[in-house]
Amino acid sequence: MLQKKISFVMLVVSCLLMVGFVNTVPGKERNFKVLPKDISDEKLDSLMVTYNKGLGVTCDFCHVQEIKNGDTTLNFASDDNPVKEEGRRMMRLTIDINKNYFNYDTKVHPAFLTRISCNTCHKGNAYPEGN
Repeated sequence: MLQKKISFVMLVVSCLLMVGFVNTVPGKERNFKVLPKDISDEKLDSLMVTYNKGLGVTCDFCHVQEIKNGDTTLNFASDDNPVKEEGRRMMRLTIDINKNYFNYDTKVHPAFLTRISCNTCHKGNAYPEGN
């Protein structure tokens, strides 16, 4: 009787492990150098939309386009587009300004502060006009 219970428990545990492996989605490759590594997909998408609007661009302005199986996709992790590093430089600039010159809440990651944003200077243009 004890052996049947042990066998049953082993079977249940094995089934649960198999279901876990089958349902596990491989993690997306991320390449964050400025944004917090644990940023949620929702927060990341929201932030990227503000960048798109502030610069008047689409995602392929900074992210590399690739063709896979006849479909065009974006490789968000790639650093092959030099504009992406310039974007990071601009993110660091706005983070620094917000953190050091405006009411900085230590509970909020500086990347999420919005007093100064891309739109402050760019006003919907990828390359802002000089003064």
